[in-house]
Amino acid sequence: MDILFKHRSIRQYKSTPIEDEVLNQIIEAGTRASNTGNMQLYSVVITKDIKAKEKLAPLHFNQPMVKQAPVLLTVCADINRFNLWCEERNADAGYNNLLWLMNSTIDASLFAQNLCVEAESHGLGICYLGTALYNAKEFIDVLELPKGVVPITAVVVGYPDHKPELTDRLPLDGVIHSEKYEDYMPERINELHEEKENLASSKQFVKENEKDNLAQVFTDVRYKKVESEFFSKKLLATLREQGFNI
Repeated sequence: MDILFKHRSIRQYKSTPIEDEVLNQIIEAGTRASNTGNMQLYSVVITKDIKAKEKLAPLHFNQPMVKQAPVLLTVCADINRFNLWCEERNADAGYNNLLWLMNSTIDASLFAQNLCVEAESHGLGICYLGTALYNAKEFIDVLELPKGVVPITAVVVGYPDHKPELTDRLPLDGVIHSEKYEDYMPERINELHEEKENLASSKQFVKENEKDNLAQVFTDVRYKKVESEFFSKKLLATLREQGFNI
């Protein structure tokens, strides 16, 4: 259980390859995750070849770790495989809708988390890449994903070449609601974020970006509204192209 409490996102990797036996065990651990109806509505594309990584790197906004880590895993929500099984057995599948997009996304996320924990148990480092959703259309083209398959996340895996500090988290009582959701009053919001805002790294972040506070760094620099709206529209169009009736 220490693995969960000592997790760090690793962004610098050694060139040491991962043995196939270890990688297979990592993937198998992913398959042992809970999933919808034991349908396993996910798939993973393993990328090791440097030329293949070079095609994917720009889609991950050229983060160096994409090419540096020995393995890049693209985890996909996948209703295609189950649909094909149903068709082969004269069963009328109705899984190309919002509900099953959500179900398969949850399946893929649980699969990804399991394999991350297993990887760390072997002394490997991992880093989750949310960029798979930003450029889903391009990933679909490069990885030749059929209809019913959508990239949800990507994970780089390899032997760490640095050991960053543990990142901060909100106080536990900040995410817990007893019996029913109790909305946050302004003073509680301030209490919950006080420690994060007072970190030296946070203050430096605010100073470097010439903002008034940390929240503005998120809204004006890291995750801008105009960019979020652009990528949201792009993702919705991609999901429809992939056969989801939403």
